Amino acid sequence: MMFLKVPFAEKDEAKALGARWNNERKSWYVPDGKAVEAFSRWLPPGGADFVPAVAKPSLKARPVMTDSYAGKPVIGRYYIELQHDCDPFDSCPVCAPKLASTGWQGHYDDVVKMLKPLRPA
Repeated sequence: MMFLKVPFAEKDEAKALGARWNNERKSWYVPDGKAVEAFSRWLPPGGADFVPAVAKPSLKARPVMTDSYAGKPVIGRYYIELQHDCDPFDSCPVCAPKLASTGWQGHYDDVVKMLKPLRPA
């Protein structure tokens, strides 16, 4: 996925060429598999902002599903980007303060409590 700097007045032209809108980043992008040459005038200065469409194939990475509309990653609403490569389900002294400050740990603990009665004895 390559993000573009498209002025509002040119959005229809970019869309006609196949650009898609990313609502999270509030930016137009070139979907994977599309040739970027047609979009060269909207590439940001200093090179394109490239974002892979799928997450790393790791248990530590967030679970990603692909939306059939534009091949966009679909991320849960409690997703938090960790700059440290660790498993958020294990205690990590680097990531624990960030997880605690965002409320992620509280949501995780609530889910564990809710599922506990469903576990076989």
